[in-house]
Amino acid sequence: MQREPQLSNAALMARRHAAVPRGVGQAHPIFVARARNAELWDVEGRRYVDFAGGIAVLNTGHCHPAVIDAVRAQLDLYTHTCFQVVAYEPYVELAERLNSMAPGAFAKKTLFLSTGAEAVENAVKIARSYTKRSGVIAFTGGYHGRTLLTLGLTGKVAPYKSGFGPFPGEVFHALFPNELHGISVADALDSVRTILKNDIEADRVAAFIVEPVQGEGGFYVAPPAFIEGLKRIADEHGILLIADEVQTGAGRTGTWFACEQWPVVPDLIATAKSLAGGFPLSGVIGRADVMDAPGPGGLGGTYAGSPIACAAALAVIQAFEDEHLLDRARALGATLTAGLKAIAAKVPAIGDVRGLGAMVAVELLEGGDPARPDAELTRRVVAEAARRGLILLSCGSYANVIRILVPLTAPDAVVAEGMQILADSFAAMG
Repeated sequence: MQREPQLSNAALMARRHAAVPRGVGQAHPIFVARARNAELWDVEGRRYVDFAGGIAVLNTGHCHPAVIDAVRAQLDLYTHTCFQVVAYEPYVELAERLNSMAPGAFAKKTLFLSTGAEAVENAVKIARSYTKRSGVIAFTGGYHGRTLLTLGLTGKVAPYKSGFGPFPGEVFHALFPNELHGISVADALDSVRTILKNDIEADRVAAFIVEPVQGEGGFYVAPPAFIEGLKRIADEHGILLIADEVQTGAGRTGTWFACEQWPVVPDLIATAKSLAGGFPLSGVIGRADVMDAPGPGGLGGTYAGSPIACAAALAVIQAFEDEHLLDRARALGATLTAGLKAIAAKVPAIGDVRGLGAMVAVELLEGGDPARPDAELTRRVVAEAARRGLILLSCGSYANVIRILVPLTAPDAVVAEGMQILADSFAAMG
């Protein structure tokens, strides 16, 4: 009997280039065959430590047993009805759980969708419906999705916005505070006031939208004083505050929602990524009076709140409780930060180590100069780490930040192995 030829990464990449549009990027020329927790194996049998986590989707790791069991059980019952046609309890139960977990001493309601961009877009729709206003103010360096509205909100051109305009109107960008690059909290808040003075009157602004930690923008943490000042402006003018927690949510920062660490409470929260442990699910959680603004039929989607994904999300929440993963996120963040600072002590190009909880990154600068981002060194380190068996991702407005999004369930030994590979990769740069 003739044996089938073994798959190779190179052969699959050739097929990919022939069949898939070039606009779908790929960080590493690797094809996965199987994965467990914080490790994956490619089609050639090589093992990797995964510090990317599917871009913050796998806080509970690849194929968490409880998530897989919940999905299998749901598959035996029903896979789809469309919640707007025939409803199902997992959607309602998950909404109840998230309503109780979200910050704020007020009644809340939750809408489920499929993607982070859908969650952000629906948060804006809801804000506009409630306020009867159209304007939205986002921030430089922010990333909010790939639909036309969320691209308009995104504060970075290449590669996300290049060639896709024009974008929806009445979207404005204020400065995001960034001490490393000389933008103070006062500068950022003044830029908001400047928009309200020069570009759109305050009584036509529906919402401010901000990431507690900028994801694609470089893991810059929103200072509490900035959020407090932004909420003060919002309350003064009847503007809603939307927390985009697509990347920060589901426990990554040491609290289920990063905005739990804010000195104020947002009106709406957009969530996705790790919510369902690798299954497509997103949501908008918010004040019940705000969430109820759109009329019947104004919200939803054919696959929105898939019963399979809702079952997975309930299992994720239970895993966080059973395995004390919020505590683990805080401890893991301290370990990663200490390890990165030890590397930084030997690598002058590392200009900053920062993050919140286990959402941690390093920024690479030529000669340590904030005005000279080192995207080339970043690219070389990420490639060298992959060659040595560690999956990493870069980010940042200038592609000079290396971020770590390792599953919170990763064993200490695997985390230590990954950190050693990262240290060796920097050392190999000379």
